Amino acid sequence: MEITADHQLLIDRWLDMLWSERGASEHTRAAYGRDLRNFVNFCLDGGHSDLMAVDRGRVQQYLAERHKNGNSARSSARALAALRSFYRYCLRQGFLAEDPVALVENPKLPKPLPKSLSEADVESLLAAPDTETAIGARDRAMLELLYACGLRVSELVELTVSQINLRQGVVRVFGKGSKERLVPMGEAAQAWMQRYLSDIRPQLLPPGQSDTCFPGRGGRPMTRQTFWYRVKHWAAVACIDKPLSPHTLRHAFATHLLNHGADLRVVQLLLGHTDLSTTQIYTQVAKARLQALHRTHHPRG
Repeated sequence: MEITADHQLLIDRWLDMLWSERGASEHTRAAYGRDLRNFVNFCLDGGHSDLMAVDRGRVQQYLAERHKNGNSARSSARALAALRSFYRYCLRQGFLAEDPVALVENPKLPKPLPKSLSEADVESLLAAPDTETAIGARDRAMLELLYACGLRVSELVELTVSQINLRQGVVRVFGKGSKERLVPMGEAAQAWMQRYLSDIRPQLLPPGQSDTCFPGRGGRPMTRQTFWYRVKHWAAVACIDKPLSPHTLRHAFATHLLNHGADLRVVQLLLGHTDLSTTQIYTQVAKARLQALHRTHHPRG
């Protein structure tokens, strides 16, 4: 059994539309074409050559067959995206009265574990800046504060001096949705911030010119991209050969707290997560770390 010429023409027009109207890359267009051909072959093998007579049950059977054959959830999600695109196109063209994919749920994708650093890596990164220079001392204070408080990079670069309370050792942070939280900075970060605010910041920004805590070039607030480059620079100095970004230190903050027995809800409050489920992924990171240590060091690992 073969697909009809009319249906093949419809598929070709859909692929052309992806290219010309949607601006899809050649890679995406080719991948969607393969995904649809696989579905067509599945239908033909089952004795169904009319693509316009496909119902939701047929699509669900196809996804179940993919799962049985060992295809990943991410691969099946892309295949379903291709079917959604094709049948929506057919619906707009008037070949269908009802979209057979509309009520089909996407496969549940596993949440990737956030990249983290070991405690030794963090110590090497924090020690990398040359604190004899003003820029190096500024970067050391930023890294210390980022790791000590688990801040988002946007929260760090947007900090003002008025948000830092050295006497109480806390930072007043405005997170997503302008939600406010108080985060303790710890003795090490507090000491570096004390030195930075009293001795270093006046060298980078004339007093009274701005309340920006960490000025960049010309006294303007530092951008997230600039700080990302600073982190990459100091990671290279510290010979840390791992994928790294400012957010990696936030992940390390949460993971290391849990490794040392911190309560999950406390970590949730410190990170500023609204939903506890967002924080729970760090328990998987901690578990994965313990399993790796066991495999490496236990005689029967």
